[in-house]
Amino acid sequence: MSESKATQNNPIYPIMIAIGIAHLINDTMQSVVPAMFPIFSRDLGLSFTQLGIITFILNIVASTLQPVVGFVSDKKPMPYALPLGMISSFIGILMLVFVKQYWVILIAVIFLGFGSAIFHPEGSKVSFMAAGNKRGLSQSIYQVGGNSGQALAPLISAFVLNALGQRGAAIVLLLSTVGIFILYKISRWYVRQLEAEKTSTKKKKLLVSSLPPLTSKQVRIALMLLFIVIFARSFYTTNISSFYVFYLIDHYGLTIQMGQLFIFIFMAVGVVGTFFGGSLSDRIGRKNVILLSVVVPMPFCLALPYVPLWLVPVFLIIIGTLIMISFSVTVIYAQELVPTKIGTMAGLTTGFAFGMGAVGGVIIGKLLDIIGITLTMQIVSILPLLLVVSFFLPKDTVEKTA
Repeated sequence: MSESKATQNNPIYPIMIAIGIAHLINDTMQSVVPAMFPIFSRDLGLSFTQLGIITFILNIVASTLQPVVGFVSDKKPMPYALPLGMISSFIGILMLVFVKQYWVILIAVIFLGFGSAIFHPEGSKVSFMAAGNKRGLSQSIYQVGGNSGQALAPLISAFVLNALGQRGAAIVLLLSTVGIFILYKISRWYVRQLEAEKTSTKKKKLLVSSLPPLTSKQVRIALMLLFIVIFARSFYTTNISSFYVFYLIDHYGLTIQMGQLFIFIFMAVGVVGTFFGGSLSDRIGRKNVILLSVVVPMPFCLALPYVPLWLVPVFLIIIGTLIMISFSVTVIYAQELVPTKIGTMAGLTTGFAFGMGAVGGVIIGKLLDIIGITLTMQIVSILPLLLVVSFFLPKDTVEKTA
């Protein structure tokens, strides 16, 4: 009882941090796949289209299953699914370390996608349960963990995979073993929370929304607009994280190692933006943070393919910081649109983001093979214009806490 009461009034920081660390490990495992693309291209001779199909399968498995896992979890929580999901990802990485056949790589990424599909909605739910009155901060810590894991991938590619090839991915297996242990401990806490909530009369306090009362039609329209924002952001960031390194190599003559360092800069500052975005939304509102992530980086996205090399890292810092400032906020916003379906909304938003990354991977890979690297980058740079639909999202109010 006392533990549940603490959850509803005050943040439980050890759990918030632990699930963030687990998210870091999970997303490091997922991000090793695009980090291996230069190795697959160099050592296995895979085409851009084949690399795009790998991205598609990885993300489509995760995207289609995440809403299902979230929906089922809302009906019947599954605390011990968290470590089981990471075991699935462990198997996928283990296969990637040793295989050379393209079709086996595709099977490996199915295991990784399945593990991710289980982890994300359940992990987001744990973050929500531990948040107390700091929902923005808690979701930021959780998402910062994931984005940090993604940011590590270019470094792994530049300094481990580039030297050791596929076998270098074995280093991630050590991380996953730690992650399985952490998630087992979190699952035990999760079980205790569920037991405490059964006897709590204040459970509904967790479900207070900062949005005004909306009709079902208004909620559907708002979700559609939010998904357009997620689509444009995911498509664009997939291009930068998975394929922009080839543009850096082709257009500026950079090495694989130096190109991956540029990608790391983009993803690392995205971690910073994600962290401050959630806590900032607690102060100035969810919609205002989403608008901030739209207005400022848009001209830099449009200009990125045309700037000289010395400006590239400057633009990547600005774009990465600000376009990702809304990453955790869109999850919270969706949860507050439908506050009785926390797991479902987490699964839909993160799953949709993975799905758009999947579609983006195939389309961009195909475009690269057909029209070339330069024109593809110029076309994708226009996509952030779709983010202007965020102006039409319902305005939320700022929560006042003691």
